[in-house]
Parts: sequence; structure tokens; C-alpha cells
Amino acid sequence: MRIKSFAKINLGLEVVRRRPDGYHDIRTLFQWISLHDSLTIEAAPGLSVAVSGDDPEVAWDETNLVVRAARLLRERTGTGRGASIRVEKRIPAGRGLAGGSGDAAMTLLGLNRLWDLGLGPGELGRLGRELGADVPFFFTGGLCLGEGIGDVLTPLPELERRFVVLALPDFPVPTPLIYRSLDEPGPALTSQPKDSRMSRFFETGEIGSLENDLEGTIFRFYPQLQEIKRFFQVRGAELSLVTGSGSAVYGVFRDRSAAGECLAAAAGPGRRLLLETVTREQGWPDIEAGVSPSGKAAGFGPAIRGFESSRPSTRR
Repeated sequence: MRIKSFAKINLGLEVVRRRPDGYHDIRTLFQWISLHDSLTIEAAPGLSVAVSGDDPEVAWDETNLVVRAARLLRERTGTGRGASIRVEKRIPAGRGLAGGSGDAAMTLLGLNRLWDLGLGPGELGRLGRELGADVPFFFTGGLCLGEGIGDVLTPLPELERRFVVLALPDFPVPTPLIYRSLDEPGPALTSQPKDSRMSRFFETGEIGSLENDLEGTIFRFYPQLQEIKRFFQVRGAELSLVTGSGSAVYGVFRDRSAAGECLAAAAGPGRRLLLETVTREQGWPDIEAGVSPSGKAAGFGPAIRGFESSRPSTRR
């Protein structure tokens, strides 16, 4: 089987509080985009699970989330079957796009089918949560509100299609550095409004005023990313933010031609891509076709779409 694993961007991120366990509670809007990795998963003899990939910057050892996902699933279910997994990487690590988390989710989904385990979305989501806060989102996709550490999800009504110009700098940003720096003395959190921008989005549906509370800290370490954001704003982006705690910066446009003109004018090191937002209705048929050897829908996507919420929580 060959499965697409979509990237995500964060359409806004609010840091709510530091937790006693050292993590931070957040509120964020996860959004699938059309950039994706591809996983080829095949049966292998015995208990062997072999994982490889084509990105030399990624460690393909026991620390890799794909390896950890496969081992966790085998441990929890007691299956005696093996697999060979090959990952074609298009989503670079350390840019805030959650490529590793998405790959882990699709590994659980694909192996669940390959090994005939019969686990449902809820069971896979709980396993995903053990691997990382972003992993559960990829069992839903589209547009979701993420709360807690990002793992408490509410599927939201989808946005109208947007075009995304994504700047991929040639360096990653380490997530622990950014969150650790939020707790240092000084103006680490530059945007902690009493009037939540995200709550305003729930009322109006407009994304233009959304903010990422991590940007002030990220820009202190990497001021060149602020220049990319300013460029997108000057070119008329409806919204421009750093995504999550990574180094990728995006500009969101309603009009494809405006996005294309922005892409053509972009300069500097790193890659620039023109992408689109992806809804659940668009993404799940592609994923299911890869999971099911017959090309028929595996029924996972309809189960997700069946519990969509029309109204998210507005608590902070």
C-alpha cells in the first residue's frame, strides 16, 4: 500500500499557560495542506519492521516516529507480523509542519489494515497521543481546533479553499528551545490578549487577525523569518505566520493568481512552494485509496466526518 501523509500549518496559536509537567497548554487551528510525504508499506516475514527513507537529514533509527509507531502498535496488539516501510520525504523536519507526526499516524493506519488488527479511529488516536501531541490530528485532518497540548481536538467546518505560499528556510527550529524560552525572564510572550483572536475567528470566520504567540520568541532567535513574514504581508496575504514552533513561514491567499505572483517575486535561500489547503472531504479519499489494496474506501474517513462539530469550545 502507498499512503499520502499530509503536512499541517497552524492558522494561529495561543499559549494559554505553563503546566506543572513542564508542557504548555495551547489553543491552535490545525489545517491540512497539499504538501505530503508518501509511505509505502508492505508485509515482511516474522517480527521484523524495517523502516527507511530518502531524506538524509532524518534519522531512520529507533528514535524515528515511524519506527516507534510500528513498535507501539505491535506491542499493544501482540501481533506476530512484520512490515517494510519506505518513506518518501517532501515535508522537511523542524519546520513546524509535523511531517514526522503525520507519518507516524499514517503508519498506524496502514499497519492496522495490513495486519488486520481492526482498531477504530479512537483506538488509533489514543496510541498516536502516546507518540506526540500532533499525531492525533492526522486521524481527523482538515481544519481542527487543538487544545490541551494540541491533542484535544474539535473538527471545525472547513474553510473555503485557500492558496498557501510556503517558505521553507534551509534550517530547522528546535521546538524545546522555543517553549523553554517562553519561561525565561523578559518579553517572551509578546501576544497574550485578554480578547482571544481565536475566539473572534469563531464568531466571524475571518482568519486575518489570527496570531502565533510563539513568533516573538522565534523572531528573537531567527530575525530573518520576520522579514519573510513582512514580505508576504506586503504582497497582500490574508494571513502570514510562522507555523507552530518551526521555521516555515506561510502566506495565505484567497486568489491563486495573487499567490502565484507572490511566489514569483519571492527570493532568498530555501524553497518556496505554492500549495492549497486540504479539507477532510478531499484528503480522506486519497488516504483511504492508498490504505485499501482494492482502492475502495476503508471506511475510516466517513467515521471521522460523521462527528464533525459546528461549534468549537471558546474557553481559554
